Amino acid sequence: MNRALASTLILMTALLLTTEEAIAQLETLVMPGDVIEGHAEIEADCDNCHASFARDKQRALCMDCHEEVAGDISNRRGYHGLFKNARDNQCVTCHTDHEGRDARIVVLDSGAFDHKFTDFVLHGKHAGLACSECHQPGDKHRNAPLECVACHEDDRVHEGTLGNECGSCHAATGWQDVEFDHDATGFSLIGNHRQAVCLDCHTDRTFRSTPSACIDCHAEDDVHQGRSGPECGNCHSPTGWLDTSFDHTRDTRFTLRGSHANLSCKDCHSDEPFADALKTECVSCHRADDNHDGHFGERCDTCHAATEWSDLIFDHARDASHELLGGHATADCRSCHVEPIFEVSLSAGCNSCHAADDPHEGTQGETCNDCHNEFGWTDDLFFDHDLTRFPLLGAHGGQECIACHTSQVFRDAPMACVDCHRNDDRHEGRLGDACGLCHNPVDWTSWLFDHDTQTAFPLLGAHVSVECEACHRNSLQHQLRLGSRCADCHRSDDVHDGEFGTDCGRCHSADSFKNVRSIR
Repeated sequence: MNRALASTLILMTALLLTTEEAIAQLETLVMPGDVIEGHAEIEADCDNCHASFARDKQRALCMDCHEEVAGDISNRRGYHGLFKNARDNQCVTCHTDHEGRDARIVVLDSGAFDHKFTDFVLHGKHAGLACSECHQPGDKHRNAPLECVACHEDDRVHEGTLGNECGSCHAATGWQDVEFDHDATGFSLIGNHRQAVCLDCHTDRTFRSTPSACIDCHAEDDVHQGRSGPECGNCHSPTGWLDTSFDHTRDTRFTLRGSHANLSCKDCHSDEPFADALKTECVSCHRADDNHDGHFGERCDTCHAATEWSDLIFDHARDASHELLGGHATADCRSCHVEPIFEVSLSAGCNSCHAADDPHEGTQGETCNDCHNEFGWTDDLFFDHDLTRFPLLGAHGGQECIACHTSQVFRDAPMACVDCHRNDDRHEGRLGDACGLCHNPVDWTSWLFDHDTQTAFPLLGAHVSVECEACHRNSLQHQLRLGSRCADCHRSDDVHDGEFGTDCGRCHSADSFKNVRSIR
């Protein structure tokens, strides 16, 4: 019977049969061949694997029986869960049945299989192993053990004391490649301990109950022969015996600062350092170094730093409430502190130290810094002369102090103009000593005297241009007695010989005798 005729008969039979039994009989008639041995017992009922006329539902039916595979796909594990093609495609794509009882529908190409699509990626030496080293014949590949100890039971040298997780220490590249984190044990490997081989400390390979006290391993290295106790770590560092980690501040309450930190223990301690009861005052060790001979007390650290004796840390402003400025900052302590420094209180006033240096003989008071600064007696003197009874005006402001103050008493300086300028008086005393009546301090040639307002004789006409000495021929005392009548000065000029009286102005003007006006 050819295939076309068979197909026609099947179609006609399907149209005639309507019961489920008839459909089952029809499916049996069209079954392409026997199923594999594993499916033989469900072969009679096609619905176990097939949904009539619904090929896309077949995968779900497979998962109903193959629960392990279904679990792998659901949890993204194993080959079917990690390999996308196996996870997404119909089962029949790879596993075809009806090939007979002895057919193998699970075909594995061990040469091409990528183990990364499993729960056990092959690293290190595992990658070079044959499949049979781990997968036993006749057993499912998925049943191969994942634990190290399942394959390496005979390789364990720790006798099970460290558990079964070999991978927590050893790498897959080789047993000797160890990646153990010793910090997790509570005994971190620091310094030279990191260079030690495991068996240097773990001689029995069990790694349990290993002693952790320094002396347990280093008793033979103890040059102190037990004098400093069993806790080597109190002083020594794991980086080397010579690298000490002893905390002098914490363990003795005496911090080693500056040069102290570079000292050897024996510089201060005996052969039994923990039995010594040393005093911590500076002088207990440095009395011989005190070049003050006790003058400044026993608290060396009040002034000196621990780095060097010459490194001073005393802050005079902070610690003595007197800031040292200028020349005071470089002065030797004993320049002021003649007596023991902590026994005698000094006054901060200038005069307490500089009374002997006062050239003013006390006339300017005791507050030297009113004029002087602390850099030097002659450096940038400051004195506001305008606050005295003699403000410096004009040319006086540019004069050196000594020009007027021949002594440094200052209060004995004269105040009258003529006391300093007698030699400058071109009037030779005729106009008196009150130079300021005409002249101002800017310049001798800058003078002003208003004859019209400052005397009872206004200067009119030709009088304006007449030199002072033309009238004032004698001293000022005589000036006050000069007459104001024309004849008092011009008697010799009177061609009338007094015939018309002494009041020349009745006829003549002040501009010139030649200007004659008529008498009315």
